[in-house]
Amino acid sequence: MKKYLSLLLVAGVAFSCETKDQEIDYTQLSDSERLEVATEIAQSTIMVDGHVDLPYRMKVGGFTLQREILDVSVRTPDGNFDFPRSREGGLDAPFMSIYIPAGNQAIPGASKALADSLILMTERLATTFPDKFAMAYSPADVEVNFQKGVISLPMGMENGAGIEDDLANVEYFHGRGIRYITLTHGKDNLIGDASYDTTGTHGGLSEFGEKVVSEMNRVGIMVDLSHVSDNTFRDALAITKVPVIASHSSVRKFTPGFERNMSDELIKAMADNGGVMMINFGGSFIDSAYAAGSAKVREHIVNWLAENNLSRRDSAAQAYISEYAAANNPFPTVQRVADHVDHVVNLVGIDYVGFGSDFDGVGDSLPTGLKDVSMFPNLIAELLKRGYSREDIEKICYKNIFRVWQAVEDYAASM
Repeated sequence: MKKYLSLLLVAGVAFSCETKDQEIDYTQLSDSERLEVATEIAQSTIMVDGHVDLPYRMKVGGFTLQREILDVSVRTPDGNFDFPRSREGGLDAPFMSIYIPAGNQAIPGASKALADSLILMTERLATTFPDKFAMAYSPADVEVNFQKGVISLPMGMENGAGIEDDLANVEYFHGRGIRYITLTHGKDNLIGDASYDTTGTHGGLSEFGEKVVSEMNRVGIMVDLSHVSDNTFRDALAITKVPVIASHSSVRKFTPGFERNMSDELIKAMADNGGVMMINFGGSFIDSAYAAGSAKVREHIVNWLAENNLSRRDSAAQAYISEYAAANNPFPTVQRVADHVDHVVNLVGIDYVGFGSDFDGVGDSLPTGLKDVSMFPNLIAELLKRGYSREDIEKICYKNIFRVWQAVEDYAASM
């Protein structure tokens, strides 16, 4: 079990991990003292991240069943996740995203085949490095792995296109270890309409999608409403018999017009359902000014590359792009992520929010102070500074998502 800091000295007073919140006011500590406390909390508390895109990063990086080209058991020079950094940040259970690009939907069988491949890659991590990683199919599994000191690898399938047109595949993927399914991704699919798509193919959930949601309830797979259109979101809430999640979404108040994020109406509806919204850390998700600046930067870079006859892979281009983007569109900070947490808590309460970083899925847009999994204590420290208690932090880190996950399991068992 990871308890690297079982005893801390803060403001000259020693206290143990079990010290009651009322005995110390975290808001009155210095930033360095607060970060020390936050690091202790991260190390001694189970931390779940609702969405990490490592499996697809492994695929792009050349991972095969014969050999690993991308070895995340050691520190990697790029990306946002690996074992050493996860240990440093206190992340214990990153949901591995089994990501199905919308382009696969046009090829019969391609989505399911890719999902199976990415599941195998994830399982291979656990079997190759059993002292570092282990599969997890329930909250109880995560707790056991935490006690052993290994990182759990629960799995969620991002894009229900993997189900293809066969309802039996819902139970099939439960058997393969999938514990949530994001109903759509970038385009409308057979299940329902997506937030990034303006087609409105079904006007929300399709008839098939209604059956999929009910079947997910029956077998014990959490319904994930990130990426869906508002109509699909409402339809799914009307169908489900158990709480739902948004595995990696942020607050639309800070990104007006961005349907991929959740409106106050939807946040309240999810809370009424008992669900959990897990905050995405991506710059375009947390700050509309950054999103607008990114569009301008991209336009400039495209023109600059053409004028200089360079590609993005050229070292000179990479240096210029990094420098130009930093100068012309500064990253949001960890404080902005905390603003999103604050908004959910102020709107519906502490029981309905979690972390869903989208690490390895949002490129280089991550905010200052949250560039990779090692930096979770920075966010916890910011929440402590804003008056959150240790119990609050525990709810955000794992208790809220465990409550939903367990409710879904219990309902399936009762069926």
